[in-house]
Amino acid sequence: MKASEIRDLSTQEIIDKVNEQKIAINKMKLNHAISPLENPCKIKETRRLIARLNTEVRKRELENHIN
Repeated sequence: MKASEIRDLSTQEIIDKVNEQKIAINKMKLNHAISPLENPCKIKETRRLIARLNTEVRKRELENHIN
């Protein structure tokens, strides 16, 4: 998901997406511990997506606080 796509989402949609991705990354880690994933880089990509989403939420919090 690109930064422009993230900016187009509402704050609530971003928070929901963060929760979905956290569940997904936990499942991937568990599955990877049992048997190796075909593409273990997906864990890294998901972790970075969560960080991007959280960054956008924090940015919006700061903008609302300043205004």
